[in-house]
Parts: sequence; structure tokens; C-alpha cells
Amino acid sequence: MSILKEPLFHFFLLGVAIFGWFSYLNPSQSEPASGDQIVVDMQDINRLIDQFQSTWQRPPTPQELEELQEAFLRQEVLVREARALGLDWGDSIIRSRLAQKMEFLTLSLAQASEPDDATLQAHLAENSARFLRPERVAFQQVAMGPSPDAERINEVLDALNGGADPALFAGPSMLPNALPLSSPQKVDATMGRGFHAALIEMPEGQWVGPVPSGFGYHLVWIESREPAHLPAFDDIREEVLFDWRSNLKSDLSEAQFDTLKEKYDLITPSPEDITRRLNQ
Repeated sequence: MSILKEPLFHFFLLGVAIFGWFSYLNPSQSEPASGDQIVVDMQDINRLIDQFQSTWQRPPTPQELEELQEAFLRQEVLVREARALGLDWGDSIIRSRLAQKMEFLTLSLAQASEPDDATLQAHLAENSARFLRPERVAFQQVAMGPSPDAERINEVLDALNGGADPALFAGPSMLPNALPLSSPQKVDATMGRGFHAALIEMPEGQWVGPVPSGFGYHLVWIESREPAHLPAFDDIREEVLFDWRSNLKSDLSEAQFDTLKEKYDLITPSPEDITRRLNQ
């Protein structure tokens, strides 16, 4: 995305694309002949119909459209009167909403961008760690209770490794007797934090333990492991596309703010003033 660092690109993109996109989403109305005039034109009607159809998957009936138009007029009258009274001034909710709408312009532009596969594959190569699938492990476990003695543990281990049925030794527990291939997060969510870390060095195909958990002690049989890996591009294309757009949105948002900020002479308290205030 080196092109995003070019100032000319900022001005073109932000001046044309972002505000052009806003104009497309919100077609401007002609100025009223007087401050007391409210005009509802066909652009407004079309927008009301489109919004209704987007929600209900059908066009509105004449009566529904009349109600939509009446609601639009009611809102417009109340908004104008609120502005006339200055109710919008200094309102943190309104300020936050306006800032969100400006951010939405950038988000809409990023969401509308359709990169080719070469661009996405390059993004995947540059950010492969984000898409890496963690190692997974499948295992069985036998709960030995909160304080089993060493002799009992050795006795059960010998029996299990001799081919005994694990169900013969399982104590009362709400934990599953086995987990299929599972990520470290799932293992720890099921067995308690740190349980997966204790399995990392354990051999496969052998009963070992005891392994502590928040539920007591366990004997464990590692059935199989799947190493960490990067999936094929075709399998995660949508995930890569989402991440690429998120990056683009972040870059465009910063570019938008930096460009718009240049329009203003920013005056802020000095660090000394801030320090004095914090020390009061």
C-alpha cells in the first residue's frame, strides 16, 4: 500500500472518492427558497422507498409510503427547530454521531474496494502470522481427583498402559473423557488454564501423568497432534479480504484525518498547563 503514502493520492482519494461517495449515498437537496420552506422531492421519495425495500425486501404500499413521508417531514421540522434553539451545540452524542458518520465514509470506501487475488496473496504473505492456524491436539484423560497418592497413580498408569479400559478408573467428573483435535484455547477453556502447555512435551500413544488442572489431577493419552500451519489461500480468501479491507480502512482513516487536520489551526494547552491542572 505504498501509494497511500503519496500526498497527491490523499488529496485525490479524500477529495474525490470519499466525498464523492458521500454525495452518492446522500444526494444533496437544493437550497430552499426560504428558511421556512421544506421541500420533499423525488430524490427523497426514492431514498425512502429504497430504505424500506432494503429492510422489508418489498416496496412500500401507497399508505406506507405516505407514513414514511410524514415521518420524514416530522423529523425535518423537529431537527430544524432544535437547531434554531441551538440544541445541537455542545451535545456530545451529536458530536460523536457526526464523527462516526465521517468514519463511515472511509469504511464504506474500503468495503467497496475489490482487490485482485495477487494483491490479497501479497497481503497474506506480508501478514502470514495473522492467519496461522495454531497447533491442535487430541487426547483422552482419566480424572484422578484433587489429591491422588503416588501409589494409586502408578497403579492406574501401569494398568492403562497394559491395555485396561480407561472407563474403569475414571472418577466422578463433569469433564469430557476425550477431546478431538483442539486448539490450545479450547483445551484450556475445557480443562483449565495451562493444561495445554503441560501436554506439549508429552509423547503420543502412551498414558502419562499426572497433569494438574483446576479440577484436580489427570492421566493423559495423546492420540494425535496437528502442527501449526498456514492454510491454502483459497481456503481463507474471505478472511484475507476482510483483513485487507480492515487495513485499508485504517490507512484511509489516518490519511483522511491528516489531510483534513491541515485545514485548521490547532491550538491546545501547553504541556505545562496540563501538568499544573493534573496536579491541582
